Amino acid sequence: MPTVRANGIDVGYEVHGAGPPSILLHGATSSGREDFAAQIPLFSKAFLTHIPDARGHATTRWDTSDGFEDAWLVDDLVAFADALGLATFHLLGFSMGAMTALQFAVRHPDRLRTLVVVGITTQREPRTSITRRLMDPDRIDREDPRWGAELAARHDPVQGPGAWRRLLPAIAADVARQPLLTPRELRRIELPALVVCGDRDQFCPVDHAWGLQRQLSDARLFVAPDCGHEVMVRRPGLFNEVVGAFYRSTESTARGRLKPHGVAPVSRSSARTPPSDRGAPPPIEPEVSP
Repeated sequence: MPTVRANGIDVGYEVHGAGPPSILLHGATSSGREDFAAQIPLFSKAFLTHIPDARGHATTRWDTSDGFEDAWLVDDLVAFADALGLATFHLLGFSMGAMTALQFAVRHPDRLRTLVVVGITTQREPRTSITRRLMDPDRIDREDPRWGAELAARHDPVQGPGAWRRLLPAIAADVARQPLLTPRELRRIELPALVVCGDRDQFCPVDHAWGLQRQLSDARLFVAPDCGHEVMVRRPGLFNEVVGAFYRSTESTARGRLKPHGVAPVSRSSARTPPSDRGAPPPIEPEVSP
């Protein structure tokens, strides 16, 4: 897997396809490959798709005993996009990644062509209480050892033995204290957006997703029926169909948001990429949609 130096860490990421650039941000405790496995074949037909692992997760080494803050994840995303020379791009985030995407969109709306957020609420509860309960390593040992084994297999090879036991409480603590986005801040996101949640999402109730969609200036809402938190994993066909329709319907607007940002493309010698991605960058126009 390639890595790129960004914000003082070596970010592990996958890159697939060719076309307009996109970045997919995974959820807490997971990895990009696992959260978006069902989207990679579709997205790679339409986009140059980048799927980074967040710090402390999977292939991006970070000792969470040194801290974990959502603001750092936004800084990581800025540095990641800059390091790869992505002036503007499509951004999709799930859960923790969706919060990072929203924060990035508030700070840098000019750099986004479209925004998709899945399974996120900008309210403190029930996200904090559920995260605190689910991300308790002692509870996992007692009640869900299979998940504990999955977490170890996912994170230990790069993060070190038992790293997930530090990661989960650090994430829960950050969720409880992170500043909440205000309606005024959300109204700065003046670009095509799609808000997605499952009708049984315990982290993000439907009315929270509806409220978020109402506060964004150009947003659509999709509620996946008979589905919990991980919409793109549990209902991949439906999710891909809805997101594909969103990209097609916003294609002309997204193309119009392609503006120079002054980010110089990174030298290929400093970003380890698969051989198939070396050489000239893929064409940005025309804007191709799934």
